[in-house]
Parts: sequence; structure tokens; C-alpha cells
Amino acid sequence: MSDSQPALEFREAQRSLAIPISVTFAEWDKALALIPEIGGWLAERGIVPAGPLFFRYAVIGNMKDEPFDLEIGFPVANGVDGDECVRVGEIPAGIYATSIHSGHPDGLIGTCAGLLAWGEREGVCFARNPQDGREAWAGRYEFYLSDPDEVPDMHDWQTEVAFLTKGQTP
Repeated sequence: MSDSQPALEFREAQRSLAIPISVTFAEWDKALALIPEIGGWLAERGIVPAGPLFFRYAVIGNMKDEPFDLEIGFPVANGVDGDECVRVGEIPAGIYATSIHSGHPDGLIGTCAGLLAWGEREGVCFARNPQDGREAWAGRYEFYLSDPDEVPDMHDWQTEVAFLTKGQTP
């Protein structure tokens, strides 16, 4: 539907727990299936997330057959441990270019493209590098700000897109 004006903001590092997965766009349901898995894992251990559900895009594939390397997880407090399935990680500190997407997650592709275009116009350098013909990111996130239990209609969701930059100031 609509997106907020992009902005630059500094963020402190944040510990996270996430489940990694490598999927093609055609296999996206496998990634979505990890949402209740990570949520249930945290609930079973009494761990309260320190922020919203996120998708971290470590390596971007294409819409055909190249896989996306993702992490589906939550920010958590320091001192929380994972296991062989749920890995401890970190949302890195730094300057992020951000934009809020309002509407169904299917529209996030446009929001991401808009943020990249804004960055190009503004001279923003994103923390990314080519890797085997794909694009590896140091910090490319979608933070799902809406709780599906409170906002059941996905068309009413708010999602923050946040891309780590390099050499930027807010």
C-alpha cells in the first residue's frame, strides 16, 4: 500500500536467535514454516523476544532457481543460548537505511526496490558484496512489526525494511 520516507538511523548490536535456511523462491513455504517453529521454541523455554520477528537475507537469490540464504528469528536479551537448530547470532550495530512498508508482505519487493533506489540517489553505500553470482549482505532485514494475533489481516500489517550501510552517518 504505502511506504514511509526512507531514513538513516544508528542501531546498537542486538543478540538474536534464528533458524537458518536456504530456499529458492518456489520453496518459500519452507521458510514460512519456520515462523511457528522459532516462536514455539522460544515459548517452550520461556524466552520473551526483545523485538519483532525478522527475516534476515544473508544472500539474495533470484526469483527463479537461485536460493536465498535466510535466517528467521527474533532479537533476544543477552545471555540467551540456542541449540543445534536455533542459532545464536547478532543483528549488527551500524547505520541502517530504513523504510516502513504498510500492507501485505507480497508488496515488500517494491519497498526493498524503493529503498535501494533511494540509497542510490542519496549516495548510500550498502554493506553488500557479490558471492558466487549472488549478493551477500552484512545486514538486510525485514522486521514484522504487526502481531498476527492482533492484526489478522495481512493487508493491515506494518513491516520495517532495514539495510545495513557502510561508511554512512545518520
